[in-house]
Amino acid sequence: MATRILAIDPGEKNVGIAISDPTGTLARPLTVLQHQSRQADAAAILELAEEHQAGQIIVGQALDAENQPTYQGRKAARLAETLRTQGEIPVQLWDESHSTQAARSARIAMGVSRRKRSGHLDESAAAVILQSYLDAQNPPLPIGDTP
Repeated sequence: MATRILAIDPGEKNVGIAISDPTGTLARPLTVLQHQSRQADAAAILELAEEHQAGQIIVGQALDAENQPTYQGRKAARLAETLRTQGEIPVQLWDESHSTQAARSARIAMGVSRRKRSGHLDESAAAVILQSYLDAQNPPLPIGDTP
């Protein structure tokens, strides 16, 4: 049986959090934490991971056109390292490029009004990051094939 995975979209002001279902197939937004400090954020993230019985943490990392971490991506790497040193749950960095734009596009596609779309996208962006990771781990079978 797969285990739940917690995903993080770290930002300057907020930290978006998403969680997978127990099968590790679907991601859903969980919550938004207000950014305090790297140590405080890591402690709150680890507490959420324990509360939701997550067996892995994915941290979104922004990469530039040359696949190198941006300034925000380097901050994400430092958060990932803090999570590793403060906790015992495996932590992996995952490319988060365009996750906020994808979350915004998804809200538009669902017909969410402009007024309701103006709120935080952090937890939705974390869900986009997590779904990208989950899809890469479990690629869909070609039509007609069975497991």
